[in-house]
Amino acid sequence: MSNYKREAVILFVGDLALWVFVLLVTLIVRFGEVPTQAFWIQHLWAFVPLWAAWAIVFFIAGLYGKHTLVFKSKLLSLLLYAQLANSIIAVFFFYFVRYFLIAPKTVLFLYFVISSALIIGWRVYGVPRLGFRKRQKAVLVGSGPDVEELWNEVNGNPRYALYFVAHMDPNALPPDAVATQLGRRIREDKAAVVVADLRHQKLETLAPHFYHLILSGVRFLDLHALYEDIFDRVPVSLLRDRWFVENISPAAHQVYDFLKRCMDVALSVAVGIPSLVLYPLVYCAIKWDDGGPVFIVQERIGRGGKIVRIPKFRTMKVNDGGRWLTKDDRRMTRAGLILRKLRVDEFPQLWSVLRGDLALIGPRPDIRDLGEKLRTEIPHYAVRNIIQPGLSGWAQIRQDLPPQSIEATKVRFSYDLYYIKNRSFALDLEIALKTIKTLLSRSGM
Repeated sequence: MSNYKREAVILFVGDLALWVFVLLVTLIVRFGEVPTQAFWIQHLWAFVPLWAAWAIVFFIAGLYGKHTLVFKSKLLSLLLYAQLANSIIAVFFFYFVRYFLIAPKTVLFLYFVISSALIIGWRVYGVPRLGFRKRQKAVLVGSGPDVEELWNEVNGNPRYALYFVAHMDPNALPPDAVATQLGRRIREDKAAVVVADLRHQKLETLAPHFYHLILSGVRFLDLHALYEDIFDRVPVSLLRDRWFVENISPAAHQVYDFLKRCMDVALSVAVGIPSLVLYPLVYCAIKWDDGGPVFIVQERIGRGGKIVRIPKFRTMKVNDGGRWLTKDDRRMTRAGLILRKLRVDEFPQLWSVLRGDLALIGPRPDIRDLGEKLRTEIPHYAVRNIIQPGLSGWAQIRQDLPPQSIEATKVRFSYDLYYIKNRSFALDLEIALKTIKTLLSRSGM
């Protein structure tokens, strides 16, 4: 289990223990005595499904994410919004579902007052003092912009277990000087860890030297693995052909792909059929606005480079032709602004999911001309088409803004590669939940 997963488990167990403890305290405060066993069990079983729902709310809010301890300025507002959502869920559960036949008005009010105070104290003041990590001195060995990004991120955040005290660029040293220089840096800086690009051609031949360093107590970490662990994406500038051979395979997830397809069909039908009631309203809105066509059909690049035709409700006065757009683009119609804000323009794509041209989760498909252009400008870019593209994906929930430059597109590509390498039901569930969060908050593009 990685350090970050261990943190998430500790945070979850701490939250759960706190919720249970608060329930006991609340009952004592409300009734002035320790509850009887039967009374306690009745309330305990009533709150168990709520705690499960609240944990999901915390997960969607990012309160179990690896950067929870870093962005302290956002932590308080996240906790308050999550507690507000949890209170709404509890009211709905107790006063509309009425499964457990209790309606704890005063208990519920006291519970949220006490739990909000304690959960904020636990997360804001208690968790940082647990001492998840004791920082070790490390030497960073590698070259490229992703290495520089890793240096800045690790040294800029005290929560990480490492602190880089030196950086070695193998490209700037003769092959026979790399091992000597590394040994000197370890001795002079008293480093206990070496984070190295072990796939670099100058380092692959130095295994015997690394072996002797291991015997002296130095720990080696793969730069690629650490970068992925921290950024949730792949370091594109460090990738070579060997990485793709070792990590990318279209046939390694056959059972997963089959079950995912079954879920795509079921969910596209479950959402697509009810959405038909909106089609007449959208038709009238678009026709009333400018009288133009209701649908547009875009040619996008699907799995294996196949060209697929994806329908959408028209939101532009003129077809965008692959140009990236902003929400205030003047070529958007008045109806289109509303459709995009509510994500209604995406509904026709559910039929592409049903046909098999798209999946619900996967790399976002490029418009044909744009995708072909990017293939010539970004090495290995075509690899992202090895799996089915999707309506939402890892890049869409992780990247703050849509790519509007080659560099930003490379970042999106690094997220896509991470998803292709690590795709699983758990990762799909995380993407789905955070996509729902984005839709409800209307914060995404």
